[in-house]
Amino acid sequence: MTMPPFHLAFPVHCLTAARAFYGELLGCPEGRSSDEWIDFDFHGHQIVAHLAPSPSSDAASNHVDGHGVPVPHFGLVLGMADWRAMADRLTTAGVEFVIEPTIRFAGEPGEQATMFFRDPSGNALEIKAMANPANLFAK
Repeated sequence: MTMPPFHLAFPVHCLTAARAFYGELLGCPEGRSSDEWIDFDFHGHQIVAHLAPSPSSDAASNHVDGHGVPVPHFGLVLGMADWRAMADRLTTAGVEFVIEPTIRFAGEPGEQATMFFRDPSGNALEIKAMANPANLFAK
């Protein structure tokens, strides 16, 4: 099944830091940009970092499988090998995790590898991989 790409615009405090984080660390190719925003190719999805120097706030966190998951957050569902490679890359780079790379819902249909971290502007990201990709929406 071919899925259409999603589009997400989010605030950042510094475009230079956004370029370093999304472009260099996460490996997202840069698309169009201006003095106020940058498009990134987030594994086939368009994310746009918009310069917003005023601080934005996290709304909340929700309890999920023993962890305080930051809300709002956005991210990707990768294959397990790509998830492990991303976890290794972020760990090696010294990224501070909100939730360290871990497996949650072990033995359940929703078993997944997950990790949460923040970009330099405080936006929360989750990168996950399903033990069984067919169970992404399983109950």
